[in-house]
Amino acid sequence: MSSLPAVSGGSNRLLGDRCITSHLDAIYRSPNALISIPELHQPQWSCGIDRGSRGHRSRAVRTVSNSILDTSTSATLFILYTQALHFSPLSFKQLKENVEQFFTKFVEEGKATVRLKEPAVDVCLSKANASNLKSFLAAVRLAHRGTDVEALPLSVLVPAKTSEVEKPKTKMIITSRRDYPLTKNFPYSLEHLQASYCKLARVDMRMLCLKKLRTLDLSHNHIKKLPETIGDLVSLQELNLHNNHLESFCVALCNSTLQKSLQFLDLSQNKIKALPVQFCQLQELIHLKLDDNELIRLPFKMGQLSQLRFLSAARNKLPFLPSDFRNLSLEKLDLFGNPFEQPNPLVPSIQLKIPLTLLESAARATVNYRIPYGCHLLPSHLWEDLEVAKTCQCGSACLSCFIQTTVTMNLHHVAQTVVLVDNMGGTEAPIVCYFCSLTCYSQFLDRYLQSNR
Repeated sequence: MSSLPAVSGGSNRLLGDRCITSHLDAIYRSPNALISIPELHQPQWSCGIDRGSRGHRSRAVRTVSNSILDTSTSATLFILYTQALHFSPLSFKQLKENVEQFFTKFVEEGKATVRLKEPAVDVCLSKANASNLKSFLAAVRLAHRGTDVEALPLSVLVPAKTSEVEKPKTKMIITSRRDYPLTKNFPYSLEHLQASYCKLARVDMRMLCLKKLRTLDLSHNHIKKLPETIGDLVSLQELNLHNNHLESFCVALCNSTLQKSLQFLDLSQNKIKALPVQFCQLQELIHLKLDDNELIRLPFKMGQLSQLRFLSAARNKLPFLPSDFRNLSLEKLDLFGNPFEQPNPLVPSIQLKIPLTLLESAARATVNYRIPYGCHLLPSHLWEDLEVAKTCQCGSACLSCFIQTTVTMNLHHVAQTVVLVDNMGGTEAPIVCYFCSLTCYSQFLDRYLQSNR
């Protein structure tokens, strides 16, 4: 059997110490009609091959890079491979009535397995484009059923080039407008994408199709608004938006899959004045950078970020910290250069109504007794009010009836390392306190006066 190299885009990737995955690009047949996978534009697929008996299956270390043309006389489809370095052919025999089973449960994730009868081989495909993989499987099914190969729409067979045998691209760094791709898509296999200094005014929608993306760096651009669809990047762990023109952070992103994936967020050097209450639903955050914005307050429920370890919000316009801030447990905290107010617990802001309104009493009971509520049970304005309920020093909730004051807190209580908050060497900052009743405020005031005698 003579062979010719065919189009391929495969490469090797070591999986542990048992398997080398490669890319399956084409199925070719006998010379009556040179054929390949139906109109797949030579995609790159990862492929692992199981060889051996079904009872004691062993993982074959086979580097697959090129498909090979079978020049037998019959118009029969074969799966053939060659190694990337040695071009040694490996044939899986004909496909007609030779497929035992298809495993396609995870085809939408780019994974599938074709189990052949003879030889006893499982062709395992992974990291494939879902639509291309479906086309490939459809071609194999037709071949298995004995469909006339002349009726199949096929791409052109051409010799493989060394440049085409390359590893799927997982990292791309673009640092100038000139290098930014305008006419072609980003490789679907990207896990790290940096597009800095490209003068982007918006997030490129092509980036939002990269489902394997773990790191997205769009720093040093002109982005003013984030699309809600960033939340569809289910694998995204790091998002860098340093030095853009952002004025807000989208609430929809706080309610997206980023809640379970995002660990690093850099919003420094933007124009953000406030973050939404829902921001604290990003509970996997470990590193948060908010420096050099126009923040006049931090998220009300900041203490819910239980995984947060590094927080920097230097050079903003923060007058004080939210009461929930005391619940954080940080490794490093930087609040330098904020115009913190001088706290005065003796001059409170009193917004207490006696007797309490029915709305206030019902709201307090709902929160205190943990009665389930949501937008599907309550009018939106009531649900939103409950979401921002304050917590008294006694642990009880208060909605719109409370006494508010500020006290000094040593930042070392919430962080191991504290950057000085001013040029005077201070490590203290004012924090808001709420009280649900005159009784609670009086008890606090007694303790405060005794400690300052």
